[in-house]
This record gives sequence, structure tokens and C-alpha cells, in this order.
Amino acid sequence: MDKQKKTVTVMVLDEHRTETFVIAESRLRAIKPTFTNRKELKHHKTNMEKHNFVNIQGLDREQLLYLIEMAQEFEKHPNRELLKGKVIATLFYEPSTRTRLSFETAANRLGARVIGFTDAKVSSVSKGETLKDTILMVSNYADAIVMRHYIEGAAQYASEVAPVPIINAGDGAHQHPSQCLLDLYTINQTQGTLENLNIYLVGDLKYGRTVHSLLMAMRHFNPTFHFIAPKELAMPEEYKVYCREYNIHFEEHEDFTPEVIANADIIYMTRVQKERFSDLMEYERVKNVYILRRDMLSLARPNMKILHPLPRVNEIAYDVDDSPHAYYIEQARNGLFAREAIFCHCLGISMEEVKNDKTILE
Repeated sequence: MDKQKKTVTVMVLDEHRTETFVIAESRLRAIKPTFTNRKELKHHKTNMEKHNFVNIQGLDREQLLYLIEMAQEFEKHPNRELLKGKVIATLFYEPSTRTRLSFETAANRLGARVIGFTDAKVSSVSKGETLKDTILMVSNYADAIVMRHYIEGAAQYASEVAPVPIINAGDGAHQHPSQCLLDLYTINQTQGTLENLNIYLVGDLKYGRTVHSLLMAMRHFNPTFHFIAPKELAMPEEYKVYCREYNIHFEEHEDFTPEVIANADIIYMTRVQKERFSDLMEYERVKNVYILRRDMLSLARPNMKILHPLPRVNEIAYDVDDSPHAYYIEQARNGLFAREAIFCHCLGISMEEVKNDKTILE
């Protein structure tokens, strides 16, 4: 085996056979940045390099701001033909509503066609086809692949073998970089900045891939995080180490009261994910541990917004929906604009092309 590579995980395909993912160690930590500064990003010409969107820590501050700016352009004019003639494949090994539909809508609104599956059981995976072979086969038909998988590291592995760009739509409890970009877009939209914010992450911080991605992306913007979770679902130690490494201030709480959340700029609620638990008794113990109700917002700052990657179960009471602090429906809508920007980022379409686009459809 190449000394530059190491085994990342083992994917259990069925009770009889396993497939081992081997990924270059250097690629695990970050994707090589395509650009070095924002000026270079803005003025880069039309022959931009195609590349993957697998994790969020591979993007520096300027790249994140660049993608947010591009998403703003798509919010102004979402219907275009920038991807006319392109084919996007969506491979969803796990259930999805918002992520899959917003990716497919983004592709359609940009003029692309969409192929793929929403259940691996209806594909050759059910016959024993490996992830590698599936990716190589689909690459014959598509210009980019959007993939959600239940195994951590699957998207990175796919990017190692695919000849076309891979977009990670969530890999197990690991990361959800496209959700992270729309979260950053929404935070910037509601707060007018990403700098120096108090962000409260509530609920399932152990398995919640959205909070893991958000934590890493916000390292560029001097946040203060508050982790509110029961011990069973506390933020994993590796992410606390990450915070210390990047001088990200954080505090941990088990109480969820009006006083605890009074200084929040963002409250980011999460669902306790039943599908991540091997012990259903443990799930039953923690599933309703934190429920945000409207009367808990009495001390909230005027600018505070409540976000949630959705779906929700019981963690946000319905009486919160008509509060001026509620913003999770608008947040989901922003997924369209963020994912249009991601497609352009991956397929080599520059900001200059987006701003000077003559294919806008009103």
C-alpha cells in the first residue's frame, strides 16, 4: 500500500461482504484551495478548474465569502441557463427531502438535467456493486455527482476515484458542507456579518454533521460557541480539540433556559437522530431533552434568529413558528441559492461569468 494512504473506514455492504475505503491522508484534512485570495477569485477567467466540494475545512475565508457572494447573485436571479447541456447525478443512499430537492431544483433552474436514485435498493448496489464501481459508472453519464451516504468518509473516497466533481450531500455523522454554506449565507443575511457572533448549538452535537461543519467553517470569523447538549450527545472531543487549535472560544451547558440563551445571536437547533443510535433505549432517554418554546424567548436579543437544518421532530414547538426570531423556513429556501453557487464552483463557472450572464430567465 502507498505510504501516503491509509484506511479510513469500512463500509458494510451486506452481512457477507465488506468494502474498504483507502484515502490519501493528505486529502483527509483539506481540499487543496483553488484560489489564494478574493481578488484572484473575482478576476479569475472562464477556464476555472473543476473541483470537488467534499468538506468545508478545505475552503479558506476568502473562498467562503466568494461563494456567499455568488449565492447572492443567484438569489437575485435564480433562473438561468448556465448549465444547459450538463447532466447532474444525484446518488442518495440515505433519505432526504430538502437537500435532494434543493440540489435538483438548483440544477434544473440552471438548465441542467438530473439523473440518479433516491434509494440504493433500486440500483445495482442491491446486487452487490461497490461504491467505487457505482461512482465510475455514473461518471460515464454525468458532469458532476451529488452524493449522500451513511458512511463517514464516503464522499472523500468517491472524490479519489471519480473523474468528475463530487459534491458531498452528507456523509454519516461526519460533514454536510452544502448545508454549512447555506447556514453561513443565512447567518450573514440575518446578522449582516459573520464576525464576532454568539452561536448556540443545541441538541445532538455528537452525531450532528451540520454543527460539525459549521464549527469548522466559522473558525475564520472569531465566533463564540455555546454547546448545549446532554452528556450522551455532547460535542465530540475531536471538535473541542479543533476549537482549541484554532482559538475558537466555546462554553458547554446542559441547562436550556431563557437565561442561558439570552445572549445568543444565533440559536441552531438540531434533531436527535434516531437513525444514528444502535441502542433505541438511549434514543428514548434523550429524544425530547431540549424543546424550544416561545416563552423561552422572553430575554432574547432583537437580532437573534433561530435556525434548524430540518426536519424537526419535537425540538421546536409550533408556537415558535410565527415568532420574529424564527428563520428556519427561510434558511431552507436559501439552500437553492447556495447550491446553485456550489454547482458553478465545481463546474468551473466563475463569478465574472455569473455576473455577466446573458442567459438569465425572468
